[in-house]
Amino acid sequence: MGLWDFVKNAGKKLTGQDDDGLSAEALQKEVSDLGLDAKDVDIAVEGDKVTVTSKGKALTQEAREKLILAVGNVNGVARVEDAVETEATVEPVFYTVKSGDTLSEIAQATMGKASAYQAIFEANKPMLSHPDKIYPGQMLRIPQDA
Repeated sequence: MGLWDFVKNAGKKLTGQDDDGLSAEALQKEVSDLGLDAKDVDIAVEGDKVTVTSKGKALTQEAREKLILAVGNVNGVARVEDAVETEATVEPVFYTVKSGDTLSEIAQATMGKASAYQAIFEANKPMLSHPDKIYPGQMLRIPQDA
């Protein structure tokens, strides 16, 4: 559980305009469109902060991390407050993409070997559709079990 900072003006635009008027419903739809299961969580929006809260059932660590990234990597979201219960209490490891980064370089810096880029790509599906489609300001999961 924690508070995660995102680059507010980077990320997917849900409305096709400035996403200053983000709604919980739009974020819930985005999560659903990505194929992530969010039936056991509530999503609330207050300004540029999104709060994700458990509704009684603990999520897996992977589901928790993907949920945080799915709502955080939306244009207009600056912070995600994570109040999701998980089966294990492991602190997620995230990386914010910088201009010029590649998954191979990120893998080398975070996992010690460039060839681990595929593990990062897999850990960020369905938010990533291709290893070369990352952008500055995007936050990625760095798998700890790879």
